[in-house]
This record gives sequence, structure tokens and C-alpha cells, in this order.
Amino acid sequence: MRYPCLAMILALILGACSSSPPRDRSGAVPEDGDQTATPARRSIPEVADLRLSAARDYSRPAVRTIISAEPGDLWERIRQNLVLERHLDRTSTQSKLKWYVNNQEYLDRVADRAIPYLHYIVEQLEQRQMPLDLALLPIVESAYHPFAYSPSQASGIWQFIPATGRRFGLKQNWWYDARRDIIAATEAALTYLQELHREFNGDWLLVLAAYNAGERNVARALENNRKAGKPMDFWSLKLPRETHGYVPSLLAVAELVADPEKYRISLKPIPDTPYFRKVEVGSQIDLATVAQIADLAIEEVYTLNPGINHWATDPKGPHYILLPVDKAQSFSERVAGLSDEERLKWTAHEVKAGDTLGSIAARYHTDVATLRQVNAIRGNTIRAGQSLLIPASRQPLNYYSLSAPVRWFGDLSPAGDGQRYLYTIKRGDTLWDISRQYGISVNRLCTWNGISDRAVLQPGMQLTVWVKQDLPAEAEIVRVAHTATADKQERVRYIVREGDSLWQISRRYGVTVQQLQKWNGIDHRHLLQPGQSLDIYLGKPPTDA
Repeated sequence: MRYPCLAMILALILGACSSSPPRDRSGAVPEDGDQTATPARRSIPEVADLRLSAARDYSRPAVRTIISAEPGDLWERIRQNLVLERHLDRTSTQSKLKWYVNNQEYLDRVADRAIPYLHYIVEQLEQRQMPLDLALLPIVESAYHPFAYSPSQASGIWQFIPATGRRFGLKQNWWYDARRDIIAATEAALTYLQELHREFNGDWLLVLAAYNAGERNVARALENNRKAGKPMDFWSLKLPRETHGYVPSLLAVAELVADPEKYRISLKPIPDTPYFRKVEVGSQIDLATVAQIADLAIEEVYTLNPGINHWATDPKGPHYILLPVDKAQSFSERVAGLSDEERLKWTAHEVKAGDTLGSIAARYHTDVATLRQVNAIRGNTIRAGQSLLIPASRQPLNYYSLSAPVRWFGDLSPAGDGQRYLYTIKRGDTLWDISRQYGISVNRLCTWNGISDRAVLQPGMQLTVWVKQDLPAEAEIVRVAHTATADKQERVRYIVREGDSLWQISRRYGVTVQQLQKWNGIDHRHLLQPGQSLDIYLGKPPTDA
């Protein structure tokens, strides 16, 4: 909620102490290179401090005045309501500030990613009377990437590890991961931050350090300082190096938002209006059906609903979909009239000798729990000749271009040095073999492709490989990027491969889906076929692009 411009002294509440389990997780903004927190992993920055002035009185009820922003720009709304002390006298804060100032392109990418989510988060913070500075925390955590995934298995824009996610009621199964659900994860993150605010007596520096390193680690460091007679402020604590870079990262972002002109950077405007609306769908539904009746590209459906792991919503819920505001009403009306058959495609499978629930589930890209539920099966016993009813995807799996299996091998990885190639996995390949063949480490290969070093490689899948020199023609990887200067346009003929989508190709070449559609006379409902050719323009685009 906002009020006409008023000037009032702010006070925040949240007193009292409570104890909670540790949160062992990693911080987020990399020191250099591409700062994109990809569905792969995030480089770990240093971390530091963020708290309100020590003079603030936390014993009184919170009364935080929301100063109205200029209409239309969400950054301005946040700017007028930043309340955390930014500690610009600290070297670590200045170091982080310098990095952001020198990386305008990174700030642009983050702003683009934040567009669907930032307004909702600001609204939730205001409802809870929490500092709007915290709306910037996902920039440090994940660069506002909805599919960000760290080496410590932290996931989503708020980067919950599995255990902390379960502690705050975030459901995680084959179909759905609430740690990436924008509504569920935001509620959990703000609740967690409020708990930490009470536990650490309103010291926001300690709150943020605990969010990064775990509250037990911070409590232990405080106790050690108390026994040694040392200061009890954040800066004096012995905490992980990454934690001493994490908070200055947030302070630096807040400083840039507060005064971008001072630092000669710009923040892409984000409309100060709701981007999405929650629509109840009542039961499991195929995302291809959602995309069709909402008239959206499948990538946008996943971007607003990143908690959905596969091709449909969880059979047991939650049964809601987030959609752009201008699409929600018509979708709600149309989805109410869908039959069960229109919501999901069903296939009958006759059990053969040697079949197991696990093998059948893998074949039809579903999970064993769903097979049990749909067919009223207890345990794992099935018999030859038995007929099973199985939910099946309405479209080929490569259509679901941001589902978890496709993302693991998709073109969503951070850039490396040199030239980008694609390697098509053959039967028997291992990450070790591929890494040795091209002189790279397994860790780097995993980082580029957003996969675990224990990932199961499936024949036909493709991995991104960055190589600094040109490879011989007989090499088993295919060069996918071309060069063009800013003032010279180059036309590239791209041959569609199995598993490609317009979104993936656009990311690969640094163009937009809309440009690909326009250049090739297709729309977002067009299914790409292996062998199909697409025109792509690099460098200076055609005048009608």
C-alpha cells in the first residue's frame, strides 16, 4: 500500500528471540565473468554487512511510512522506500559497487528477468512492513533467474536448499518444486527473514548473514565473540568468506538503486503494476493446454510457473497457474469448461513380462506415485496382461523447452572462453570421457550445462562445450555460434536439431524469439522439426527487425 508523499520517521519492529535450524547455503554474485545465475550454478561471491542503524529502537511497534513513487516505475517506488544503512565506508561494499558500475549489461539482464516478479515481491514486503531493500535480495541470490541452481542444491530466485525449503513447507517432488514457485517461495523467504529478524534482535546485518550462512553459524560466531570480549556487530564476527561478500553485494545494489545517476548507470524501467494473476485450475493440467488456451509461448508459461518440473502440474496440487494479467480472465473462463480429457492426454498400457512401475513411469515420463494413484495400486506389484491408465504429455517432450530434463541439457549455461560448440551424447559417454576428450574439467562442463557431476547422460542429448581454438572438421562437436561486427550484418542458416525450441535457439544466438518468428514467418505455436532451416541475422539486423 502506498500513500501520497509524506515525510515520517520510520521504525521497524520484529523483537524477541526464537531459535531455528541452520541454513547451509551459498551466496551469489560472482566476482567476474558472466554474472548470470543460471539454472546451472552460481559463482560464490564474498559477503558482508547490512543492518539498520544501531540507534533504531526495536522495542516499539513498527510504523513504516510508504512514500509514494512516481507512477510507472517500480525502481522509483523502491528507491523512495530504502531504509537500510549502506556502509559505503567499507572496502568490501565499495568493491562490490565498483563491479556493478562496470557491468551495465549484467544490470540490464537482471532487470529483464525481474520484470515478472518484482512488483509482487514489493507488494508482499509492504504488506508485512518489511524494508523494500529486501526486494533486491534475489539479485544477489540468483540474479532473479527463476531456474537458478547452486552447487549446494539451492534453487529458485530465493535459493532455498532442500532441507530449509521443507522446513518452511515448500513441497518438492518429481512434478513440482515449490522452492521455485514465485508465490510459495516468496512467502517462505519473507517468513524466514522475519524469524531471523526476531532471533537477531532486529540487526539486519546479522539477519542477512544468517540467511546466507545459517543462523546457527551466526549464533556460534556471536557467542565466540561474547566469550572473547570482542564486539558483537557483524563486521567483527568470524564467518565464512562468502558471507563477508554477500551482504556488501546487497548494499551495493541498494546504493545503485538509490542513486543510479551518481554512478552513471541506468536501470531498465519496470512498470509499477501487477504482472501476473493467480488462476485456480482445479486439477492436473498439461502445460501445452495452458499455453494453447492462454495464447502464450510455452517458455512464458514456465517462466511464470518455474516450480513445475515436467510437462504438467502436480496431480496432487497446488492447482493454480500464474498468467499475465491480460490473459488471466479469458483463461479462467475457458479452463473452467475443459473436460478431463482436454486437460490431460491418457494412454492405456498393457503390462508385459519384465515391466516394473519404475520402467513404465520412465517410458511415459511420469512418476511411480502417479501410476499408483491413478490405477489404485498398493505397493509395486503389477502382473503381465494388466492394463494401466497413464497420463501422457500432449506434445513431444522437446516442446516443453523449460521443463527440468530439457533445462539440464539446454542452452542455459554461463559463457566460457573461446568458441561455443554442441556435443551430442552417444551411448556409453561419461562426463569424464567428454571432459578428457576436449581438455576441460568435469566441473566446468557441469557448470556450462547446469547439471550435476552425477547426472545420467542420455543418448541424443546435447552439451555445450567451450573451446579456445578451432577444432578439426572431424571433431564430434558442432560449432553453433558465428561472428559479426556491430556495423556488419551476417545471415546464418541454422538447421534445427532434435530437442531445439525457438527459445533455446534465441538464447544461443543472442536474438529474441520474436525476431526468429519474424525472420522466418512463424508464430509461437509452430513446432520445430529436425532438419528444418531457420534464418538468423547477427550483428546489425535487417531494418525491419
